[in-house]
Parts: sequence; C-alpha cells; structure tokens
Amino acid sequence: MTLSQPPLLADVRSRVEEVRDEIVAIRRDLHAHPELGWNEVRTTGLIRQRLTAAGLSPQVLPTGTGLICDIGSGDTCIALRADIDALPVPDGSDSPFRSTQEGIAHACGHDVHTAALLGAALVLARMAAEGELNHRVRLIFQPAEEVMPGGALGVIAAGGMEGVRRIYGLHCDPRLPVGQVGLRVGALTAAADRILVRLTGPGGHTSRPHLTGDLVYALATVVTELPAALSRRVDPRAGMSLVWGRITAGSAANAIPSRGEAEGTLRCLDVNAWRLAAELIPTVAGQLIAPYGVEVSTEVTHGVPPVMNDPGAIDVLRRVVVETIGPDAVATTDQSLGGEDFAWYLEHVPGAMARLGVRPAGVDEAADLHTPGFDPDEDAITIGMTVLASCALLD
Repeated sequence: MTLSQPPLLADVRSRVEEVRDEIVAIRRDLHAHPELGWNEVRTTGLIRQRLTAAGLSPQVLPTGTGLICDIGSGDTCIALRADIDALPVPDGSDSPFRSTQEGIAHACGHDVHTAALLGAALVLARMAAEGELNHRVRLIFQPAEEVMPGGALGVIAAGGMEGVRRIYGLHCDPRLPVGQVGLRVGALTAAADRILVRLTGPGGHTSRPHLTGDLVYALATVVTELPAALSRRVDPRAGMSLVWGRITAGSAANAIPSRGEAEGTLRCLDVNAWRLAAELIPTVAGQLIAPYGVEVSTEVTHGVPPVMNDPGAIDVLRRVVVETIGPDAVATTDQSLGGEDFAWYLEHVPGAMARLGVRPAGVDEAADLHTPGFDPDEDAITIGMTVLASCALLD
C-alpha cells in the first residue's frame, strides 16, 4: 500500500483535520509554557500523557526529558523527529497565549515542530490500530536542540537510531509563506561551534597603558581581526563566518582590567574547514595579541556538522508535498549558516529535513527566527502534520 493510492491520501487528510483543533490548542499551551534545553519537564509530560491516551507506550529518555515512542511493528522503521526546547529570548507578541515564563520563548518554532509531530502521531496511531500501517514509525521528541552539541546525541546514545532506516524532520522558516515547503538535496545547514576567547593581564591605570598590558585594546583587536584573519587562512569557498555575541571587560573608565572575554559562534559550510578551525583559532588569536603583553586562552566547543539531506529522502518529501498540498507548494531553499543537531542523526542513517513555511499570508517580511517578534502562522501546523504522517506512510 502506498500513499499514491487516492483512498489512503484522502484518509490522511481527513484524519489530520479531525485532530487539528486539538493540536493547535496543544501548541498554544506549549507556547505559553516554554522550557529551556534539558529542563523540558512539563513539555515531556504533556506529550507523554497524550501519546499514552492514544494507546501508545512512550519512553522518556534517560536524561529525564524528551521521549521516544514506536507506532506499529515490523523490521522496517521510519523515524520522525521534533525538537521540544525553547530559547532564552523574551516573547514580544501580544497574543493571549504568549509566554508565561519571563525571558523564555519558543522563538525558533519548536512548539510548532512538536505539535506537528504529535498530530502526525495521533493520525498514525489510529491508522496502525486499523491495520493501515505495515511498518514501524519511531517518534523522537528531542530535548536540547539549542544547547551545543545538541540533545540528538542523547537520543542516539539511548538507542534512538537502532533499527531506523530513514529519518525526517521539519523546521519553521519565516522566509517561506505558509503553504510552501522548502526542499534541498545535500547541505541544508552549516557546521556551528561556540568560540570563547579569554584574555588575562596585570591590569593598570588608563593613564599608563605602556606600563601594563592594554587588555581592552588587545580584546578589541581579537574581536575585529580574528574573523578577518580566518578568512585569509581558510579556503573562501568554505563560507566560514565568525560572529561575536558577547564581549565583557572592565568596570571602570579609568582602569585597565585584568580579564576580558569575547564569545561567539563559528559557522562553516565545509566540513573539512570546520574541523581545521579548532586548531587554527588558538594559533591565530595568540598571534594577534602577541604585541600587547597579555595572555590568551581559547575554547572551541564543537557544535554540529552540516545537515546533509539524502536525495532519496528528498524525493519522498517532494512526492508527499506534491500529492498532499500541490505542486506549487514545493519551494527551493538555500543552504543556511544556522546550525541544527538533526545533522547527528544523519551521521547514522539517511534522511532529510524540510523547511516549513510559516510566514502569514499577506505579510511580505516576517520576523526572523530567534527574535522576540517571531510569530508563525498556525496553518503551518496542519501542513506539518500532513507531511510528517505521509512521509512515514510513503517511505
């Protein structure tokens, strides 16, 4: 039995509509109660309760948050993944279900991902009970996607990829209008690392910089020159980008501090250049501060490799989108410099991640991911449910 058979295709659509209102309500509940990575206790409990009510047997991960749940039986297993954590970003919306947690929000759309997978799970569970699912489907509700190197590693360590043949996921994209799904073969995202550069020195008076190590000047040199220097030490086709997000040093205008830090992210389109960076950054940073009489230490925390979409999995996604939404719903999408720990799953099995359009109709430019104003169109939840459930059936 394949999805291309009209009765089954119509069945998926009708079943998705049956649970739509419930799933939208669950998404609003998740949005109002966001939880940071490794702390998704309430979120995990809500998901577990609903899956259990559907007759399934979810298993909470050993880390205490997130869960895995199989539907159906058989040797073939297709995995569907959603991330469940939020971000330390304030909710800038005025909706009635805005975040109740100060400074925390689902600013990356993980509440939409979670709701879409939960809805797909309810559809698939009912189909399995009625004998319409002839293989296993593994649901992965993953914690801590936003925490490098990502909660996907915990899922894998817990056996989440054992027996899986292929894996699928979706990610909100405010650049695409609701109703479109972005597909790309090969690299979808970039490798991403966290970079910390720490300078230490004797400190001193700003009237006598020549008698001490001018740490702030040295730190400014690292901040401005390290990204530029890397661009001359790595093949420009690698697309390496170092951007700082935090700089701290000193507390008085007339005192040269003895300690300062700069922290940011290094992103790279090429895996080989990404691996080289861990050795290159300490060397270049040391060369840059050598004239200033201060010491430098660096920490490179490896994040994630690029998400490499499998051609076969993209073919399945394309067929699903065409047959469930329509040919015009298929969109091309560029490689992003964003990091995504879905990449770790693809180190073990082939699969693909698609971009789920969430820009509201009539809006030319929506707020980006990771910003307080991010506000996805809830119609995307229905599309996400349909695509995920259909991938599980078609593959």
